[in-house]
Formats: sequence, C-alpha cells, structure tokens
Amino acid sequence: MKIKTRSKKVNKAWLHDHLNDPYVRQAQAEGYRARAAYKLKEIDEVFGLIKPGQVVVDLGSAPGAWSQYLRRRFAPKVAGSGGAASGELGGTLLALDVLPMEPIDGVQFLQGDFRDEAVLRALEAALAGRAVDVVVSDMAPNLSGIASADAARMADLVELAIDFAQARLRPEGALVAKVFHGSGYSQLVERFKRSFRVVKPHKPKASRDRSAETFLVGIGLKAAST
Repeated sequence: MKIKTRSKKVNKAWLHDHLNDPYVRQAQAEGYRARAAYKLKEIDEVFGLIKPGQVVVDLGSAPGAWSQYLRRRFAPKVAGSGGAASGELGGTLLALDVLPMEPIDGVQFLQGDFRDEAVLRALEAALAGRAVDVVVSDMAPNLSGIASADAARMADLVELAIDFAQARLRPEGALVAKVFHGSGYSQLVERFKRSFRVVKPHKPKASRDRSAETFLVGIGLKAAST
C-alpha cells in the first residue's frame, strides 16, 4: 500500500509540474510535439550549428520535436497549419528511431535501429554520397533505476552516436549528444575530446533542474590517429 501511495504522489507531482511547465505551454502554442525542441533550439543559438542547406541527421528522433525545429530552421519564414514548416527545404533532413514517428513535411524518416545493416543501407541511399554537416542525438535508454546499468546503456548509445558521426560527418561537422551526469560521464567527455577539436557541455534551460541530462557538443573532427 505504501508503494502505491508513493507512486500516486509521484505521478501527481509530475503531472502538476508538466501542466505548469512554461516550455510545455510554449510547445503547445508553437506546434511542437514536445518541449525538447527548446533544448535543441538553445544549443543551436549558443553554438550556431544549424544552417539552411545542410545535411542533418536526427538520431532517436521520435516523437519528432527536434526534427520539427530543424525543419523550421531550414525554412524559418514559412509555416503551415499546426506550426509545421513547409515550402522549399533547402537542405536534407534524415531522422531515425526504433519507434514510429508521425510524418513531418520535408523530413525523411527511417524506422529501425541504425546499427542494423538494412537501416544503414537505407540511410546511405538517402545520403547519396553526401557528407553530413550535423548529427543530433537525443537517444536515451529505457531506465531501469539501477544506476550502473543505466549509465552503461547510456554510454553505449553515446559511443554509437560518436562512431556514426565519425563515419559520416564532414571534417568541420558537429555532433550534439545527450548524456547523463554520473557514473561514466567523465569518460564520455574524454571520448568526445579524442574525436573532436572543440568539445563543450551545455545544459539548456528547458532541461529540468532535477534531470541528470546534459548535452555534449563536439565540433570539428580530429584526424584519425595512425
């Protein structure tokens, strides 16, 4: 009985915070599928990563808020119903996730695990030989509540994002990846530093204070060691 009561209290507190969250309200008003759009927006404004005409890959894209933001950056003066950007794209946006995602005009979505050979072939076909300018990754594992296990799963996803970026980014390209503070964080920072010339952590204002998440931004690939 105590567990159930506590669970109800936690759920009620989360619901209260969610309904009173200014970013939730702003997302609803501006037609974003999730408040997470404002995390990428702030990162982009701080580091100047996204520009019309680029090739951008969104890993872990569902439900699509980051892809929506990217789409709007590519056509910032044109908006259709529901806050959706439309018109000439002026770039290439590819989104991948193991979960389904509702379509976004101008965004090519591939459902599946990008570690799978079939998904990689589909991605390579969509890229058509073009190098990628920016990779953004909001991927996170399903949390078990066991800190060491969750940290290991998160580290694995970040490593995959780095490997993916190293294989496809142009030399001056950038990677934005979600990470969690805690066990393994310093090792991930060091992994980024081995791969990128510039590495900066950033916690957007839209990331809740109690959340352990932050984002690592890597800019400019380092030459592979011989």
